[in-house]
Amino acid sequence: MNPLFFVVLSYLLGAVPTSFWMGKAIYGVDLRHKGSGNLGATNTLRVMGWKAALPVVLVDVSKGFAPAWLFPRLEPAPWSWALAYGAAAILGHVFSVWVRFRGGKGVATSAGVFLGLAPWAVIAGITVWTVTVTVTRIVSLGSVLAALTIPLAVWFLPHEEGPSLMAFTLALAVFVIWSHRANLGRLLRGEEHRFGRGPGRHIVPPVEAGDR
Repeated sequence: MNPLFFVVLSYLLGAVPTSFWMGKAIYGVDLRHKGSGNLGATNTLRVMGWKAALPVVLVDVSKGFAPAWLFPRLEPAPWSWALAYGAAAILGHVFSVWVRFRGGKGVATSAGVFLGLAPWAVIAGITVWTVTVTVTRIVSLGSVLAALTIPLAVWFLPHEEGPSLMAFTLALAVFVIWSHRANLGRLLRGEEHRFGRGPGRHIVPPVEAGDR
């Protein structure tokens, strides 16, 4: 089967708007008009709580893992195609054809891609994310620092995939930082959203009781 078929399939799988469908079908909420307006796990948690956010995270991670790990095994192809499948899934999540090319910021789906390509780098990234969010309560800062950690992990830890994996991780780090540019602006102004405490706690408009 032509690898381009799997590129398209990876995009369509990544484009599945998990949080949007979860909000609409179960909670009667359109996440595009609630909280930050982002169709990702963080806004799902902010608006609908952890019971909604947990399955969203698991599905979004799977959307990246399947193209990067499973698809190359279904149809053997050069290593570069695994990178292409992962990139297509991430782009699908961020620019979903199902919701007028809106989506999340690609962090969970990117984590899934690297679980398939370089799981040891994901462990480093998740560790940095967990420590950062625990200390600061700022998810966006954790996501940006985790994205920067993965290329460092790929650089310092041994791997057999060659420079293409390093180039991919660097490109992905730049993409994640770009997708968080508004968050970084709020961080510099001391206005970024926080969970549970801190000056940013009440920045996000509350969700009306009837929307839960």
